[in-house]
Amino acid sequence: MVKKMVAALCLLAGQQLSAQVKWVNMDTAFAGLPASVHVYRTQDPLDGKPNIAWYVEADLKDRSLIFSADTTLNRRQTPSQFYERNHQPLLVVNCTFFSFATNRNLNTVIRNGELVGYNIHSLPGKGKDTLTYRHPLGSAIGISRKRKADVAWLYTDSSKRFAYARQETLSAWRDSVETPGFKTFTAKSKNGSGFRKWKMQTAVGGGPVLLQNGEIKVTNEEEVKFTGKGLTDKHPRTAMGYTASGKLIVMVIEGRNPGVAEGASLQQEARLFKELGCAEALNLDGGGSSCMLVNGKETIKPSDKQQRPVPAVFIISRK
Repeated sequence: MVKKMVAALCLLAGQQLSAQVKWVNMDTAFAGLPASVHVYRTQDPLDGKPNIAWYVEADLKDRSLIFSADTTLNRRQTPSQFYERNHQPLLVVNCTFFSFATNRNLNTVIRNGELVGYNIHSLPGKGKDTLTYRHPLGSAIGISRKRKADVAWLYTDSSKRFAYARQETLSAWRDSVETPGFKTFTAKSKNGSGFRKWKMQTAVGGGPVLLQNGEIKVTNEEEVKFTGKGLTDKHPRTAMGYTASGKLIVMVIEGRNPGVAEGASLQQEARLFKELGCAEALNLDGGGSSCMLVNGKETIKPSDKQQRPVPAVFIISRK
């Protein structure tokens, strides 16, 4: 009898930990939103820990909305500065990872159909492996001229007009070649899953991918993103996904705020997108960079206590 009671309590605890969070519509807090854009917030605990998260849902089929990106050259600006220089759009959110030393994007950015930011395909080894390199494919989320969203793994090069995409991940490999060419990546493809031109109007990169075909599959290892406890550590997060019905979901999760909002792991982040019915979803730069403005107003509180300058943002505006 005691064993049955313990089992029942464990089952109940597991159900509570995995319970879906409830989202509250916050449209009235942001005056002037179009009917195709909605804002939601949750303050429900995430696996028993304090949590604050926001997301914006925008209808990709609404022709009055413009989905774009903006980036700077060798410098960074805060999301609020991007908001002002882009004529006060509906939404501004951070996106790519970047180098603090050079202020440059480390991921793909496509603006007005043109590649203006590129993935890093060679990571130098450390310690005894300083003469070797690992070669990952970075991931990105894009929106085509036909307003179709897609998450893919990309090969990018400044000598090529388009990004080249795979719909299945490709595990990174290690060798002594510093800059492998496109043919090398193509040769590493298996099962007939090659590359195609990825003709997107707008795209921003990050990683790892969180959802594929509506199921959680975090490709952290393949993309060589986070080491150690990278899958389970909780941090502020920024991410984007989309539903099969054509709704774009842009989410930020507050973190590093003990007792108020402790952040999310990659797995928890993926679960939130799955619960919202997304087909695919992508993690973006997080931590102190996470910041989303709706009509110029902050949603989460940045963990740095102020907005961190970033080299690129994703934007939703009106025609």
